[in-house]
Amino acid sequence: MSEKRSPYAGLGRSEDFGLTGLAEFLGSLGRRSDRADALEAVAWLAGRSDGEEAVELGEDARCLLASSLPDKVLHTVWLASVGQRFDPADHGMHGRAWLEEISDLSTERLRQDRRSSAPPPVLPVRDEDLCRAVAAEVRSLAPALVRADALSDLADCLEQVVVRADAGLGFRLFLRVLKVRSVRIEKERYDRFLGIGERLGLPAAVVQDGLNVLWPPVDTTRRDATWDFGFSRLTGLFVAGWHTTDARKHVQDAVAGDGPERTPGSEAAILLEDTLRLSESELSSRTIATVWLAATRRGYSIDHFAIGGREWLRQIEEVCRERLRHVAPSYIPVVAPARTELVPEVLRELREVMPLCADRAVSPDWRPIPAAECLAALEQVVAEADPDLGFRLFLRVLTVLSVPLTEEQYTRYAGIGARLGYGEYHVFQVEDLIGHS
Repeated sequence: MSEKRSPYAGLGRSEDFGLTGLAEFLGSLGRRSDRADALEAVAWLAGRSDGEEAVELGEDARCLLASSLPDKVLHTVWLASVGQRFDPADHGMHGRAWLEEISDLSTERLRQDRRSSAPPPVLPVRDEDLCRAVAAEVRSLAPALVRADALSDLADCLEQVVVRADAGLGFRLFLRVLKVRSVRIEKERYDRFLGIGERLGLPAAVVQDGLNVLWPPVDTTRRDATWDFGFSRLTGLFVAGWHTTDARKHVQDAVAGDGPERTPGSEAAILLEDTLRLSESELSSRTIATVWLAATRRGYSIDHFAIGGREWLRQIEEVCRERLRHVAPSYIPVVAPARTELVPEVLRELREVMPLCADRAVSPDWRPIPAAECLAALEQVVAEADPDLGFRLFLRVLTVLSVPLTEEQYTRYAGIGARLGYGEYHVFQVEDLIGHS
């Protein structure tokens, strides 16, 4: 097995790059490019990020050049990945000649800064399990690729790149072709793609962006978020600093945070459901405001701006509905019945920590809110609105107040989270409080 390339996510990548990034750019121009246009695009891409993009671009080209792949395979794969927007053969070049041009321009850009006499070595990914996994996906979509592209041997050519050159580059070229041809991908297959991408160290956006995924309908009962979600997640996003402007923009960013694994609109729908639970409850506006201020550590002090708790909920609701109209127009908000059987258990956990918080306060140095007042407001959320939402906010407030926990408490919290369908790392957010003093 050859050494695996460095994880691209670790390099700060958040979009396609290298040869597939070049293909995406040329394909996005909306017209066929001539040789001068294509070379200009190579130079532009190689120069991005102060020349750092040249590393992967050159490595991709040299990886294919170092392989034993015939020119017909290289030409077919390139032509499909670029949506036939630039054909080297139209300009008297075969596939290898075009790759050599890319390699030379990339190396030239690297030498501007590094004065290196040789480009970095090529370290292809030839892990047998990965190769088999990617090749299997290519073969299973071969009929769809034939229907979408006039290149009848495209699937075979892509598989040869995977097996004989580099599994990672082959996977990215495969994804690029699927995106160019808008091949429809069912959710189960898409999840496998994300798994392969993770093993290759690819950012999720390289897999997701532009892929025609057949998403299941938005469903707030499907708990597929790995971390926090809904109203409690929103409060966590406001903790980072003192937000005095653009609060609506922060909420808009939050509702767009579906993550790569969830149907677009999922976070907006869950946040809307949480918001409606609070707004349709008998909770006072002051109680709602207290819960917000406590869980955000006064990151956005709505009382300072004379915004009441219910008024703030209405603003959040507007943003959620706006997002859903855009990405999930057929979704009809429904507030599912609360899990009332969990009320006694959640209240018991909440009341157990009250003595530990007697001398604590949220924002102790500016308009402090006593911990007892915060926990009393959370009690009302649990008992009168929803124990699930109340428990999620309870976890947030524990972090804000730095309440010390025992292993036994953490285990019980994890058990409650499991019954509520929380993701792997949801309760994990309070693990650092174990034994904390």
